[in-house]
Amino acid sequence: MKPIFIAGPCVIESQELLQTVAEELVRINQQLGTDIIFKASFDKANRTSLNAFRGPGMEKGLTMLADIKEKYGLRILTDIHESYQAECAGQVVDVLQIPAFLCRQTDLLVKAAKTGKIINIKKAQFLSGRDMQFPVEKAMESGAKEVWLTERGNIYGYNNLVVDFRNIPDMLEIVPTVIMDCTHSVQRPGAGGGKTAGDRKFVPSMALAAKAFGATGYFFEVHPDPEKGLSDGPNMLYLDQLGELIKKLIS
Repeated sequence: MKPIFIAGPCVIESQELLQTVAEELVRINQQLGTDIIFKASFDKANRTSLNAFRGPGMEKGLTMLADIKEKYGLRILTDIHESYQAECAGQVVDVLQIPAFLCRQTDLLVKAAKTGKIINIKKAQFLSGRDMQFPVEKAMESGAKEVWLTERGNIYGYNNLVVDFRNIPDMLEIVPTVIMDCTHSVQRPGAGGGKTAGDRKFVPSMALAAKAFGATGYFFEVHPDPEKGLSDGPNMLYLDQLGELIKKLIS
């Protein structure tokens, strides 16, 4: 079975950015025979600072994502932070993502499940892989047809994360699809003086290590110029490096 790939900018900055990324994902799909799911957030509700850029908001953001879906034929993933967002987002996207900090929010999981869309639940930074049994149960018992789990590291002291790759096989005992979030795993949360820092040079290693532990998919936040990205710039991968990394993962 081919691995799942999810890629896109952290947050919707502009329609131009979405189109630039979408065009590259289409090119990679055509070249490598992949089916990359396009990811972008309409609202980053968990930014470090009140003054940080959050995105265009739900109504405008979903319209922009719908346009990308129509023009480029890509499947779409976006995250939701509040239960009322599930129904509207579910009318546009193919996969609803539950952020790591919110993976135990019962009402959010229930509302997402009721849309009938695939749900991708990110493992919280404070939970083990085995603990994800219970968020999955909440979603499945509320009507979800398919649930994915995503590994994104664990809190390691202050302002740092570490990845225990044993979480991947542990979560594969719960669901058949486990994604490795290769870019958020190299974050240094809150370490940038009011914003999150990170180190993108470790992204390829995270992906290849996850492959060795049996990951069935990979999540990459990408940007044509991460240094100018409005959210998560230090850990986003350069867009023009994505294709070569995917080649290694499917070889």
